[in-house]
Amino acid sequence: MGTVTIGVSIAVPEPHGSLLQERRAGFGDPAASGIPTHVTLLPPTEVEDSALPAIEAHLVEVAAAGRPFPMRLSGTGTFRPLSPVVYVQVVEGAAACTWLQKQVRDASGPVARELHFPYHPHVTVAHGIEDAAMDRAFEELSGYEAQWPCTGFALYEQGADGVWRKLREFAFGGAVVPPQAAAPAERDSTPAR
Repeated sequence: MGTVTIGVSIAVPEPHGSLLQERRAGFGDPAASGIPTHVTLLPPTEVEDSALPAIEAHLVEVAAAGRPFPMRLSGTGTFRPLSPVVYVQVVEGAAACTWLQKQVRDASGPVARELHFPYHPHVTVAHGIEDAAMDRAFEELSGYEAQWPCTGFALYEQGADGVWRKLREFAFGGAVVPPQAAAPAERDSTPAR
């Protein structure tokens, strides 16, 4: 029995994921090739490998309680000077991400943990590189836009080579946005039964 380092995140789908990963590598971030483009729900966390079945069962429950939601990225932000990170901002879907990460890290669950910083959903595009490259990432991606329907999240494991690999995907319990979340005009046009 040993330990593994896991993370839980929402993958940024294609073509956006590859594009941002390529841009991150282009800014000189050596970690770019080993980290799929994502929005973190559980940061890197070391756990006993024997705990993985319980963690997966917990994530199944979290996903079952979740519902698809729109995700939209727009523009850049930074955590400097506190942390050497430049990111693309999550401008729609942030509240859902915040709710999900709280459920994943719930004190009653198998991966309860405190965070070093308050949770702020984002997509990292530069981390721990020279300031000039960080500035370039901030400027060059300032007009970046992407959107997609988020339908679930995934569990990842970091290998001894530093590469993050997907272990399992978890789809939300609802296949579509619930009718009560539809716009009022859409509800009003629904035929009575």
